[in-house]
Amino acid sequence: MKFLHLSDLHIGIRVNEMSMLADQEHILAQIIDIAAVEKPDAVIIAGDIYDKTVPPAEGVALFDRFLTCLVEKRLPVFIISGNHDCAERVAFGNHLMHLAGVHISSAFSGEVENIRLTDGFGAVRIWLLPFIKPATVRRFFPETEIATYNDAVRAVCDSMSLDDNERNVLICHQFITGAVTCDSEQVSVGGLDNVDATLFDRFDYVALGHLHKPQTVLRPEVRYCGTPLKYSFSEAGCDKSVTVVTLNEKGDVKITEKPLIPLHDMRQIKGRFDEIMAYDKSEDYLRIILTDEEDIPDAVAKIRGVFPNIMRLDYDNSRTRSAAVFCAAVDAENKSPAELFGELYEMQMGAEMTDEQRKIVDDMISEIWEGE
Repeated sequence: MKFLHLSDLHIGIRVNEMSMLADQEHILAQIIDIAAVEKPDAVIIAGDIYDKTVPPAEGVALFDRFLTCLVEKRLPVFIISGNHDCAERVAFGNHLMHLAGVHISSAFSGEVENIRLTDGFGAVRIWLLPFIKPATVRRFFPETEIATYNDAVRAVCDSMSLDDNERNVLICHQFITGAVTCDSEQVSVGGLDNVDATLFDRFDYVALGHLHKPQTVLRPEVRYCGTPLKYSFSEAGCDKSVTVVTLNEKGDVKITEKPLIPLHDMRQIKGRFDEIMAYDKSEDYLRIILTDEEDIPDAVAKIRGVFPNIMRLDYDNSRTRSAAVFCAAVDAENKSPAELFGELYEMQMGAEMTDEQRKIVDDMISEIWEGE
């Protein structure tokens, strides 16, 4: 059985006060095209459909058109709400949509909804767990001590009647310990919302949402597919994709990625003002970092002649570096070792680490911690 795994569409988001609706419409059309080629048996959307609990009307209309296209292709769709969504609004009309093959989880009410599918290898059980908080779960399990997000997810997973002879797929929207974050996410300071990936050991595949960088946690089958678009400049070097998951017989899972090409890329360019102005024109979303020691009068207006979609202008010179050193100690306590190393690398090298370099650093940090 084959699935397309999507999450964190964040329809209606504004990045640096610029609407991304046209970009989102472009990328959702591309996902429809991928579905036509891949011919999956179902599509999974693991939360954060919208960026706000009350999304703009244009965003709701866009998602409606996207779902309609999937239904016209007779593709079952499995949807949960994320921390950015209003679960009740997302699930409006879910009983009616169920008749069309669109299965939307309701707000958590003590039980995890599930749908049973079958193929040539037997049954596949899809479990839909929306974003949950300890306070939400606590009232349904009064006899269980639930103080943390990990306690909450453990209590819910323990209550699920899994048949280990079936293939079980969990759709979930939480922060899993060990995952790498981006600036466009809402993550609790100090790891308060961390959930241990070992809680999902009985599932054949865990379709995660919440984090915007494609990645796996502990094993390949516990996976964040990432956002279909870049929503912060911390993602500038990250390629976006659709995750394609194929469940063969029990224990045989194949995972591939299909690249997505944005309407406008999100990039960073660094250099002196005269160097920047000599670049070829581009409509990409850009963060420009000027290295001139003196501020350039009316720099943004001048740069817009070459880059009309400039989103952010910063300076990197002796003055700004001195200010950064002063502020660094204040922020350090709230950042992971990987984030701190990444910032040090960028400060020294003038560029972000590649995905391969980040993985090497993550592996080294994990080895050090395991040895303590």
